[in-house]
Amino acid sequence: MSMELPLPSSTTSSIERLLLVRLGSMGDIIHTLPAAFALRAALPDATIGWVVEERWAELLCAASEPRSGPRSPRRPLVDTLHVVDTRAWRKNWFSTQTWERIGAAMSDLRAPGYEVAVDFQGAFRSAFLARLSGAPAIYGFRQPRENVASMLYTRQVIAQGNHIVEQNLSLAESVIGQRLGTRNLEFPCDEGAETKCAAWLRRESIADFILMNPGAGWGAKQWPAARYGEVAKHLAQDGLRVLINTGPGEEKLAESVQLASQRAVTIVNWPIPDLIALTRRARVFIGGDTGPMHLAAALGVPVVAIFGPTNPIRNGPFGTRGIVLRNPSSTTSHSHRRARDPGMLEIRVDDVVAAARKLLEQNGG
Repeated sequence: MSMELPLPSSTTSSIERLLLVRLGSMGDIIHTLPAAFALRAALPDATIGWVVEERWAELLCAASEPRSGPRSPRRPLVDTLHVVDTRAWRKNWFSTQTWERIGAAMSDLRAPGYEVAVDFQGAFRSAFLARLSGAPAIYGFRQPRENVASMLYTRQVIAQGNHIVEQNLSLAESVIGQRLGTRNLEFPCDEGAETKCAAWLRRESIADFILMNPGAGWGAKQWPAARYGEVAKHLAQDGLRVLINTGPGEEKLAESVQLASQRAVTIVNWPIPDLIALTRRARVFIGGDTGPMHLAAALGVPVVAIFGPTNPIRNGPFGTRGIVLRNPSSTTSHSHRRARDPGMLEIRVDDVVAAARKLLEQNGG
């Protein structure tokens, strides 16, 4: 058991209203999903809510689906999605409109009368939102990402396990008071996105393809764009189509990859529902420690993961066949440095191509 403090006298299996707090980002939400689905399985009749940032809401609920009400394939996990926009709030902190929105969000958060709130993020703002929900029991890690967050918890849990998915499961186990196994994950089913993706692939005459994501949260985690291009060129020579996924503001990065590949790649810049539909169809995914890589792993797509300063033991692809490439000279650090990690430069194009070919062979040639 991973509890630092004892369970309350009443059994946690009687929880009727449970709030989960994980605001972002993509990879972190995906790493929380196994714990969330395990809690759902243990509490099938409970009302479960989730507090999330607006820009990540479609990982939990299709845009066409109401954010509260009976669960459906478009919102398979939670009964209520509480959407916030803390970035906009911070930018316009002294605006009357901002405070009106905050007030409305807080009223929405308190309305269900949650009995237990679980902060999987470990930041002050996430712990504060858990506290504002009015839940009398608030669970969080004893050593959260921001130490001040622990002051807002009524139950502090010592994390167990090496991978963040395992640690999140240990927090969930403390809430429910029993061991929980990993469950199959379900992402919202967006029929429009699935239809759009299938039609686009047919129009582009794309059947089997490799999906790459050259971007990264910060410079130290990014493998050189030119090398992604070289990898794409080699795989294209094998007769494979290579798609490059990019996010907002990564247009120049994508163009650099395309140029280095001698135009052997196709660039896609799709919203979350479309990216889910596209990723699930990929033969292999290639990329660094990013949300799209963790999405691919969660969907069961084989992954070639290129790691530098972050530790794959904690943050590597989870739940799928994968090959992690990391040079021993890389030192674990989560500081958001712009300068590229020297160890990543030791990872060669040939290493990545060989890893991709190996996964392709294991996956049916």
